[in-house]
Amino acid sequence: METLLLKKEQARNIILQAAGLAQPAPFGTGPEAVYQLINHLGFVQLDTNYVVERAHHHVMAARIPDYVPDWLAELTHEGRIFEYFTSDAGYLPMHDLRFSLPVKQAFAERKTLSKAESTLMKQVLDRIEREGPLMVGDFENDRLEASSGWWDWRPAKVALERLYLEGKLMITRNKAFHKVYDLPINLVPADIDLTMPSPEEYARFVIRRTLGALGIGYAKELAWRARYVKGNLVKKELERMVVAGQVLTVQVEGLKSATHYMLPAQKTEIELSGDAFILSPFDILNVFRHRLRDFFDFDYQVECFVPAPKRKYGYFSLPILAGDTFVARMDAKADRKQKLLLVHNLHFEPVALSDAMMGKIIDALKAFVLFNQCRDIVFAKSNQEGYLKVIKSSFGKSGEF
Repeated sequence: METLLLKKEQARNIILQAAGLAQPAPFGTGPEAVYQLINHLGFVQLDTNYVVERAHHHVMAARIPDYVPDWLAELTHEGRIFEYFTSDAGYLPMHDLRFSLPVKQAFAERKTLSKAESTLMKQVLDRIEREGPLMVGDFENDRLEASSGWWDWRPAKVALERLYLEGKLMITRNKAFHKVYDLPINLVPADIDLTMPSPEEYARFVIRRTLGALGIGYAKELAWRARYVKGNLVKKELERMVVAGQVLTVQVEGLKSATHYMLPAQKTEIELSGDAFILSPFDILNVFRHRLRDFFDFDYQVECFVPAPKRKYGYFSLPILAGDTFVARMDAKADRKQKLLLVHNLHFEPVALSDAMMGKIIDALKAFVLFNQCRDIVFAKSNQEGYLKVIKSSFGKSGEF
């Protein structure tokens, strides 16, 4: 097959359309838009960091103007989506459940359990079968030694998580975002196909799903989505799909990196709205840092994983995208009691911003304040006082609007 040649601008637009960021509200509004977004991306990463609203809700709100966090729980209870750990923890469409089976099998085969561990897992499973859905707190503290840190789970928690990863239990969440463990039979609709896919079928599913969400991808990104299935056939099936014309190879002007891939049905001429989006660090657009450098000339790292003295922009800086350009990053924290969004640092990238772009950024900031259930916003510092002055003036003296 002949390699498709693309300009970098075309590649960026393809990536943004696949991510759902080329136009505002591409999936519509209301609860159905949440399902359509998850079904399109195939996977929305979940994260528990609550400095601002959690990442999975943030992903939804960036693309669904009237998003209500309760809609995600409603779709889970309706059996239309489910939570699982594939490459990372996240939400997936329920009709893709069978393609989580190879991952569950891989987790079940990873470690030989001791007799005590196997017995405890059986006891935990038996109790949920008898009593119904349970949380970690429903089990007595069975720790024999003092905890050595937050990662040092007690045995009952370890047993619950292993049963979940192996597919013997599934998860829903309560209002406090705590895990509730239940039997699959209680959560999976009766018409869902639960047959184990062949290795070839699983690999092709991963390729199609990942390219559908990324628009353009490297082989290493496709393999990442199957990283817990040892000996997976992603790279081998990718080669076969290229030969069969089911996947295209792509060369991007100005990039001398590894081969890129794209689905044949992907449009190459895409027009952007120019809207601004405040994005989560765990948004599909941001999880692969090398893609941000290659396609957007944006060097980004979420610094909550960086020691405090080495942070450049702040603990949880959020990328701000305007059109096809990352224009700023914002380190913010929601003070929910005071209903105040605290912006510790609004750092602008070295790009000139027109009045129209500033207007879009201000609109995105106002929406982000409301999304975080705040009424006011306070800015501590910025590297561009001129831009910050314009933004402050749009919110009024108190930060209200």
